[in-house]
Amino acid sequence: MKSYRKELWFNIPGRRAFINITPQVVECLQESDIQEGLVLVNAMHITASVFVNDDEAGLHQDYEEWLEGLAPHEPVSHYRHNRTGEDNGDAHLKRQIMGREVVVAVTERGLDLGPWEQIFYGEFDGGRRKRVLVKIIGE
Repeated sequence: MKSYRKELWFNIPGRRAFINITPQVVECLQESDIQEGLVLVNAMHITASVFVNDDEAGLHQDYEEWLEGLAPHEPVSHYRHNRTGEDNGDAHLKRQIMGREVVVAVTERGLDLGPWEQIFYGEFDGGRRKRVLVKIIGE
């Protein structure tokens, strides 16, 4: 069995963003030379997420509004976590909802994604460098 590891780095200037990282994951798969196996993609920061869904602008706006309704950024005093001097209590909750990682099957050197499925990096507390781990195992 072979394994491959690569870190993807992001520095989102705004507070939140959804970035389609499917092309970078496909590039990692090509570099790995693994034909059959599994790819793990996970956010290596507690205020960021990796998830699978459709790359459609209306859906992304729906996510923004839904997440802000569930865990609004302001007032920042609403979150006990922010008593530590942080202002990102909402970002931790948004990450919990959207998830830390995805695992996708690899078949014949390709990602086994369903119709319309894409892999996304979700940022909920931008303004600094964060990383995403891509780990591929297989034959």
